[in-house]
Amino acid sequence: MGRFLRKWVRGRVLAVVLALLGIQLGSLIAPAYACGCGAMIPGARENVGVGREESVVRWDGRREQVVMSLTVDGDAEKAAWIMPVPHRATVKLGDPELFTQLRAATAPVHRDRYHFWPDGGDWPFAADDSAAAAPPGAGAPRGVGVVGRQKLGPFDVARLTATDPAALDDWLHDNGFVMPPRLQDALQPYVSKHWEYVAVRLAPDTAGAPLNGTLDPLHLTFASARPVYPMRLSRLARTPQSLGLYVLAAHRMQTRSAIGGERPRVTYAGRVDTSRGPLADLAKGAPYLTAIGQEFPLPSSISGDHELRRAPSDAPYQQVVYEDHLRTVAGIPAWLLTVVGALALLVTAVVLFAVRRSRSPEPAHTGVR
Repeated sequence: MGRFLRKWVRGRVLAVVLALLGIQLGSLIAPAYACGCGAMIPGARENVGVGREESVVRWDGRREQVVMSLTVDGDAEKAAWIMPVPHRATVKLGDPELFTQLRAATAPVHRDRYHFWPDGGDWPFAADDSAAAAPPGAGAPRGVGVVGRQKLGPFDVARLTATDPAALDDWLHDNGFVMPPRLQDALQPYVSKHWEYVAVRLAPDTAGAPLNGTLDPLHLTFASARPVYPMRLSRLARTPQSLGLYVLAAHRMQTRSAIGGERPRVTYAGRVDTSRGPLADLAKGAPYLTAIGQEFPLPSSISGDHELRRAPSDAPYQQVVYEDHLRTVAGIPAWLLTVVGALALLVTAVVLFAVRRSRSPEPAHTGVR
């Protein structure tokens, strides 16, 4: 009976391990059809993933600008990226320096903090090494109108109107891409609202080389009565998604809802403190910068696009990262000096007490006979 039970347990453990391994391998080889800023479609039998993305939304009350920088990897030699927009968009290349300035402007402040008693990383305790926390072709088929076509660096950009997702599917097919059925369904709400698309054919500068590394940013501009960041297509993602969004407006901004993710968190809020570079140019007329982060553990729960609105106040905020230090005196931990000093005083007191006791005269004894 015991031998049978051990064999059954080993069999169950092996089945679970093989199932988990299959899931991990499947996630590695599956093509990525979605990212936080649109849909990414690789060529046939190819894979492409978005390892990191950064986006900026700039809104002045009438127009919205979105600047996106994507870092991609995989074995695809080409890919198509689709971004839905509420109105006719113009497209140009962005300046990579913009994101360098944004990261510098929103970086946490580092401050020193001292503690008296030893902590997890101080002697005599063992050090804690765990991590701490912080983005084409010939004629368009029926239903699709090509309203603009341009070559921007390595990008072939087309601006489209579509009356139904099937027509967009035909356009992609004519340009060498196959749209997944799930993506066709996800695009239907945008078609119903008469949104347009920016379709971009991505290809590396070197023929035959796979798409890898950080691509040149794309800068989109379109009319918008209220700021919106398209997120609906991210629900097609097969792995957890992370949103990092910079918002430039006249005031501090916030998302209207969580749209199926964890609670959005503000990681920086304040007025742009620079007079030069692409950040200063983009911030003209919209000088307040808000950085928002959000996690989506279950992308299938994403219920719509992020609508942005003015926050209740323009209170500034900046993350503070404390560097903890053990308080020392001449390089010696203060707690150790205190303990040693207290012990020395205690020993001294005991010795003095013993000496005094030994020197005190013994009381006279009287006896009665």
